[in-house]
Amino acid sequence: MENLYAALTSVKVLRCSVGQIFNSLANGIRADHGEEGRDTKFLSEIEELLNAVTHHLRDVEQAVNNLSQPPGPLTLGNTNFLSQECTQERQALYSQLVLSYKWTDKIHEYSNHAAALLSQNSLKRSYMNPGSAKRRRTQTSSHNVSPQAVDTVISAIDRQFNDMTMSISRPFATNAVLQVSLGRVLQAVIAFKGLMIEWVVVKGYGEAFDLWADSRHKVFRKITENSHAAMLHFYSPTLPELAVRSFMTWFHSYITLFSEPCKKCGSHLHCALPPTWRDLRTLEPFHEECKL
Repeated sequence: MENLYAALTSVKVLRCSVGQIFNSLANGIRADHGEEGRDTKFLSEIEELLNAVTHHLRDVEQAVNNLSQPPGPLTLGNTNFLSQECTQERQALYSQLVLSYKWTDKIHEYSNHAAALLSQNSLKRSYMNPGSAKRRRTQTSSHNVSPQAVDTVISAIDRQFNDMTMSISRPFATNAVLQVSLGRVLQAVIAFKGLMIEWVVVKGYGEAFDLWADSRHKVFRKITENSHAAMLHFYSPTLPELAVRSFMTWFHSYITLFSEPCKKCGSHLHCALPPTWRDLRTLEPFHEECKL
């Protein structure tokens, strides 16, 4: 691509130098040539411009020689004739097709990069491997956990944090729905499937406990989004108890939502919002714009 850009630049310079020759010939002998030797000065000027054109033409030839030929013929079909249209309405079609081609080419390139990155950071939440031809023994999943085991884990977490209250209900058969209150700061509804956290909704103090409705406050809607990210981060199919305990420890750090400033900028508010992000390792508070 660098050689192609260099060749195009050389062609532009050559066109400019040729345009200067035609411009000088059209203007003819000017007043700045003086009274004496006007013809000689005019011819000298034209000769210098021709020498410049010759020099630029050599640059173009050298740049073209550095280009590598494409592996196969480029078949554009009938689109070649769009650039030769005389009507004003159809002249822009070819340029639009070129832009569309470049856009789709960029989409393919970015998609390949995204696929490579996502394959390295898989967020699969099951043991199934469709690419494996061998039949292996199904391992114990965090989905199939007895309600008594779930109650035991949640009770242990409840005893760990004195300023966080929890209550369990089971409106959907054996799966637990946990209602969490962090003092007078916020409250949350956490839906489980066995020992796997499936959904989190964070609301303000005094709002109704509803698993299907978002909070009317932007700050708690932002914390809900961050909770979903943390839910996927801490998920572990082999250590489900540790995953739930780690998530609840991270969630407990929001007890200082309105009292602790951002660790990066040192401000309590940024864009009218407190630090709504907690670092997944250090639990330090950050604004959404400061965590990057």
